[in-house]
Amino acid sequence: MILESEKFVKKYAFFYTLAIAIILIAPLIVYISLLLKIDYAKVNLDLQKKAEDIVVLMDDYSNKQGEVYNFPRYQEYQAGLYRDDFTAIFTLIEDKKEIKHHTMGFHRDGGFYYFIYPLQKGYYFGASYLIVSKEYTPTKIYLFAAVIFTSIMVILFFFSRSVLKNFSRPFEKMNRHLDSFIRDSMHEINTPLSIINLNIDLFSRKHGEDRHLKRIKVASKTLSTIYDDMDYLIKHENAKFVKRTFNFSQFLQNRIDYFEEIAGQKKIKIVANLEHDIELYFSKTKLQRVIDNTLSNAIKYSYDEKDIIITLFQKQKKIHFTVQDFGVGIEDVDKIFQRYHRENFSRGGFGIGLDIVKKIVDHEGIVMSIKSKIKKGTTFSYIFT
Repeated sequence: MILESEKFVKKYAFFYTLAIAIILIAPLIVYISLLLKIDYAKVNLDLQKKAEDIVVLMDDYSNKQGEVYNFPRYQEYQAGLYRDDFTAIFTLIEDKKEIKHHTMGFHRDGGFYYFIYPLQKGYYFGASYLIVSKEYTPTKIYLFAAVIFTSIMVILFFFSRSVLKNFSRPFEKMNRHLDSFIRDSMHEINTPLSIINLNIDLFSRKHGEDRHLKRIKVASKTLSTIYDDMDYLIKHENAKFVKRTFNFSQFLQNRIDYFEEIAGQKKIKIVANLEHDIELYFSKTKLQRVIDNTLSNAIKYSYDEKDIIITLFQKQKKIHFTVQDFGVGIEDVDKIFQRYHRENFSRGGFGIGLDIVKKIVDHEGIVMSIKSKIKKGTTFSYIFT
């Protein structure tokens, strides 16, 4: 029952960081978009400047002296001279790179950028256009954004973790004191409760039972069941519940005998249809919590003078255990397993019994089903595989 501080801190630091991340996505997208536009404009200017440089080189060329013109080559850029119909006179641009746009200026086709520069006709080797291109992907921008975003998230996570850790410290301390108090209280309750039960049995044997003593005994047994639930809640996270093979039929009959007096207060008869000598490999502690809570709920919500039918049988290596009552029924089957949930507050209880049952069932792989009709009754079914 102690607050797991580290688990709490990590969980909520993660959720807090995730929430901030979602908030930051929109401005980050805007920021990346602006960077891409700036980079797009930079590539445009670079290509335009490179086209002007090539034109200057061609302007400086003179074939009067029989010079051979070497078209400029660059590692990063590719260029070519094109006719009016955009067929190449000479080009270093790869054939697979298609010039789809035929208007002057800057164009982009995926990662292929190019700039179309108009030339004076009949002057530059008969070309009408100079096209300068480059392959470019804004990887650095995306990498920069990813690094920034990741750094912010990491810093935020550890900052949140530190803040939440300091925040949870007083609650953890208070929780430890509370847990220690509950453990000590449970220990103190156990001794007088055992003495009460023992003396009730001794008094009954010596003087016989009367209705007042019976009520005390029923109340004591009800209190013992609640005590066992609380004790299980305290210990279940750290204790190891040993499994062993035992006689399920006999164990269940003992629990039925235990609850008969409680049922008798409402003149309820427990009808047991138990197949004999069914063996089960399980934890007795956990099985008792399943049986006790199911049976006590059946008694609590049954109408007076009605039967509770308990069935136990084995079929194809599967053990079937059912508890059927004829009582008020359940309005919302899904909610009854929530801790502290009670559909009827007038009938007492803490609303923790079925929460314990659900956790045991889920952990042990027991197949559980519930059928219920309002004012008709409820059937809890368990299949042990």
